[in-house]
Amino acid sequence: MSEQLGFYVNLAKCTGCKACQIACKDKNDLPIGVVWRRVAEYTGGEWIQDGNFYVPNNVFTYFVSVACMHCDKTLCMEVCPAAAIDKRDDGLVLIDQDKCIGCRYCEWACPYGAPQFDEERGVMTKCTGCADLVDAGEKPACVAGCTYRALDFGPIAELREKYGEFDAPAPLPDPAITRPNVVFSPHPHAVPFTATVGEVMNPEEL
Repeated sequence: MSEQLGFYVNLAKCTGCKACQIACKDKNDLPIGVVWRRVAEYTGGEWIQDGNFYVPNNVFTYFVSVACMHCDKTLCMEVCPAAAIDKRDDGLVLIDQDKCIGCRYCEWACPYGAPQFDEERGVMTKCTGCADLVDAGEKPACVAGCTYRALDFGPIAELREKYGEFDAPAPLPDPAITRPNVVFSPHPHAVPFTATVGEVMNPEEL
């Protein structure tokens, strides 16, 4: 088996510009309403009134770029009744749309919301890790399109050795659920998934 591939995200560099999201939609010609890579804005703290002014108290914001995590524990594959989801030798999780029956079980099972329904074609779709580009020795479109070079992609063991093991900033779920193949460099104000000090400010985009 090839080395498991995965993503790296530098939260300290990400500005929430969504260039990665646009690059993904453009490369994969995604329809309106289908977004394989999404960018969550996570914010916490409060503004306290001091006389005629409001002053910040532990106010913070950071952005988390999220796509399919090509997990070790592939819940989407486990629940698919049509056996339409498979994991390649390099760990990329793909949907065979000729087999997909559009039941959306994978969508419900994935805690990251990676599988998304294409209404027009009646099938599930998701991030492929740009398998065609990877096979040609290139990086995924989102990585190449990141203006601040906050994204990387490669063997997850190498990424973890280089960047560390942090894999669950809020607002992401407990990594034990699926064992995602992703690693993050934390933002100075990043908090772990167990934190309750903030909230997602753009839920309609996720």
